[in-house]
Amino acid sequence: MPRPTTKNDLLIAAADNYKKLNELISNLTKKELDTPFDFSKDEKKKEAHWKRDINLRDILVHLYEWHQLILNWVHSNQNGKEKSFLPKPYNWKTYGDMNVEFWKKHQKTSLEEAMNMFNKSHEDVLELAATFTNEELFTKGIYKWTGGSTLGSYFVSTTSSHYDWAIKKLKAHQKNCKE
Repeated sequence: MPRPTTKNDLLIAAADNYKKLNELISNLTKKELDTPFDFSKDEKKKEAHWKRDINLRDILVHLYEWHQLILNWVHSNQNGKEKSFLPKPYNWKTYGDMNVEFWKKHQKTSLEEAMNMFNKSHEDVLELAATFTNEELFTKGIYKWTGGSTLGSYFVSTTSSHYDWAIKKLKAHQKNCKE
């Protein structure tokens, strides 16, 4: 499915990829759940996240924390408190460091807690997205605080696109477990 550009497509893509991700998770074997992620043998997997996340919990808390980013950002700006999407001191060049901080923050979070947090925050994000009109989500310039992007693009990035990232990572891990 191409990147959503309408409210309806956003809600469908988020729900579909959420369902795919949860189906993939529910079919993980004990070996796949117990084996730490290791992508070091694949020279194409150079991005920091391939080294950072070593289990399913790490992926789920990462998704949860990005849900929190959009929820806090939208609520703050709706309430008149101007806030950037990425919290200070981070920016789009340093957000990898923020992701590492999220990872560190959740090293004592259990897999069950991570799953519950992720599922609840997914619902919260979709409920929030549903409160906006198609125009509010996908017309540039509606909200000053979205900069040159649309509000909808942030919802896409924190839901369906991020779920797709998680699915690819889990499938790569499954492949490694079979080799």
